[in-house]
Amino acid sequence: MHSQIPDRSIRICADRGGTFCDVHASYPDPENPNERKDIVVKLLSQDPGNYEDAPTEGIRRILESLTGEKIPRGHVLKTDKIDYIRLSTTVATNALLERKGHKHALLITKGFKDLLLIGNQSRPKIFDLNIRRPAPLYSTVVEVDERVTLVGYTSDPQAEEHAIQFDEDGKVKQGYRGKGWDGIGDAEGPGDIVKGLSGEAVRILSKPDPVKIKEDLEKLYADGYRSLAIVLVHSYTYPDHERLVGRLAREIGFKQVSESSALLPMIKMVPRGVSSTADAYLTPILREYLDGFFNGFDEKLKDGKVKSPRVEFMGSDGGLLDLQNFSGLKSILSGPAGGVVGYALTSWDPERKQPVIGLDVGGTSTDVSRFDGRYEVVYETTTAGVTIQSPQLDINTVAAGGGSCLTFRNGLFMAGPESAGAEPGPVCYRKGGLLAVTDANLLLGRLIPDYFPKIFGKSEKEPLDADASRAAFEPLVKEINASHENELSFDEVVYGFIKVANETMCRPIRALTEARGYATSKHVLASFGGAGGQHACEIAGLLGIKTILIHRYSSILSAYGLALADRAFERQEPSSTFYNEGNKSLLISRLDKLTDEVKTELKRQGFEGDRVHVERMLNMRFEGTDTALMVLPDIEKDGHGEDYEAAFKRVYKSEFGFILEGKAIIVDDIKVRGIGKTFDTLGESVYSEIAKLKSKSIDKAKADSTHSVYFDKLGRVDDTPVYLLDNLDVGDAVEGPAMIIDDTQTIVVIPGARAVLTSKHLYITLHS
Repeated sequence: MHSQIPDRSIRICADRGGTFCDVHASYPDPENPNERKDIVVKLLSQDPGNYEDAPTEGIRRILESLTGEKIPRGHVLKTDKIDYIRLSTTVATNALLERKGHKHALLITKGFKDLLLIGNQSRPKIFDLNIRRPAPLYSTVVEVDERVTLVGYTSDPQAEEHAIQFDEDGKVKQGYRGKGWDGIGDAEGPGDIVKGLSGEAVRILSKPDPVKIKEDLEKLYADGYRSLAIVLVHSYTYPDHERLVGRLAREIGFKQVSESSALLPMIKMVPRGVSSTADAYLTPILREYLDGFFNGFDEKLKDGKVKSPRVEFMGSDGGLLDLQNFSGLKSILSGPAGGVVGYALTSWDPERKQPVIGLDVGGTSTDVSRFDGRYEVVYETTTAGVTIQSPQLDINTVAAGGGSCLTFRNGLFMAGPESAGAEPGPVCYRKGGLLAVTDANLLLGRLIPDYFPKIFGKSEKEPLDADASRAAFEPLVKEINASHENELSFDEVVYGFIKVANETMCRPIRALTEARGYATSKHVLASFGGAGGQHACEIAGLLGIKTILIHRYSSILSAYGLALADRAFERQEPSSTFYNEGNKSLLISRLDKLTDEVKTELKRQGFEGDRVHVERMLNMRFEGTDTALMVLPDIEKDGHGEDYEAAFKRVYKSEFGFILEGKAIIVDDIKVRGIGKTFDTLGESVYSEIAKLKSKSIDKAKADSTHSVYFDKLGRVDDTPVYLLDNLDVGDAVEGPAMIIDDTQTIVVIPGARAVLTSKHLYITLHS
């Protein structure tokens, strides 16, 4: 088959999750080169006894299958047949959660040594008497003797007489004039005033001493530090001092230097500083992992030539990044983001406009998100006690997945938050693991060992072990019955844990919908993830949702989403400008400048013309408040121009319920995001397909087998039909109770549900 696969034709997408690593690849159909065929591989994310790196092993299996060549494990893989490799990884996320990042030092303005330790004084548990704050990420602090201060807003034409004003050349026009002023960036010493990037007047009080800084850096280097975070006051608008320190650090040999002004040119020193320490903490770990990944392939993968295979990474905001733009800070939600892109692009109909809830039930956790025509992005999030300021998809994560541990504490059934993970995994994985949700589904008949991948045990070839799961559950059932007045059957106890897990998964969905004023029942539920199909119908029933979409590749949708994802690049600058008629043209010209820069970069990456979509945003707030909102403009009434004020007031009222009438609006930042489209269209939507599809109820004789499955209220249904997804035809309708299975997923169709197969989805409706 080797000769039939053209060079540069295999497209590979790999998602390394907490429990499983999913690999999706497409290649030209040998019989019809204009069509592409798919191949899927699912393997454990960690299996040190058999392979070092799961994505590399998955790609090896793909190449071995498609080329027909035997490729021993550990051999360097040839890349001549590969068009691109796209990766999403939880390496940085896990390092943050487990506090296993890289030792690094924080360089901060003198007098602010404890700023990041003090933080923002938030008290998530307001009544907790025993406060345990997470330790800071950095290992040591060095104070830099430098200081600049802001004189005031400078771009407002209605500013008071004493405010600093600059002319078109950036020179002081009126008000206080500093000695030695000779234009932007030419300040000689203390007392001089320069114009910051945001338009604010910056007075230099103290310049850093290069000799002293070099001494401090050399001492850090001698102590074994190779990573630095540099956070100086007001560097978002005046980055010169950070650039000086960064340059000296790189000359000495520091491998990772995270300058806050380059990472996040935004006001608010605490989140900017914490984000920079997170980047210095995580990026070296990510780079080490990626270096190891690249070492598994021939040199062509990283030589930078256009013809060589491209390697792209999923960023936390749902856009693909190249190696030079990928960092620890941008990879926090790398894994879940691929799934959001996958369901958003396959479940949304721009004509129907029905919002979609994404339910990603993985092995370690469940990720929930909402899509209503565009990705919901947040700019400040807290992960593992670390508040990070960086664009991320709005994904709520709850520790309830297939690997969530089941315990009975203080008379309560508990599912999570602890996870059995991939190593050792649930009891049924044959590695001496812990009792988990997967064991409960197995004993209830919702997983069938004969159909489940046989990848367990030391040999990687053994099936799930139901006997071990039962043996682990029996003492728990006895303990629970000993504490209850009414004795519960074995199945009732096991299903009790599933009900608890389902309710736990519903909680973040309600937070994304009802808590924000959206009716949950008016959404479609897009279920994916390895364990999603086992829980989707019951979760939809709890939420009042009547329609469920399960993609053919739902169990590997985070990997499949990588194949559909768009390339993204963005530029951002601080502003600190009043939004009024006098400043509109200035803001638009700055947006135009950033737009040109973004388009130039995307053109370098191979995207131009109609394949580039640009979003122009302003980060706006009312004067006197400190909560800024990043807004896209409304189109003005005449159909031309961008009305940011109307958009801001609409979003503000939606968020807070009121508007501060009469207050001036300040623009803190301007931002342009460019999107290079991978596909022009993904074809007909599933809703228009189902509307004209003539469905027919399937004969139970077409079932591959029957199995004993436990359902709520019905109890055991011993003859539950089991259908193979690959044997069903488009239009076939399966009435519950039933099971639908393929190589990578098991879907439970509960009584009262009807599942119709379309060309790309299972379209499930609940009637009761």
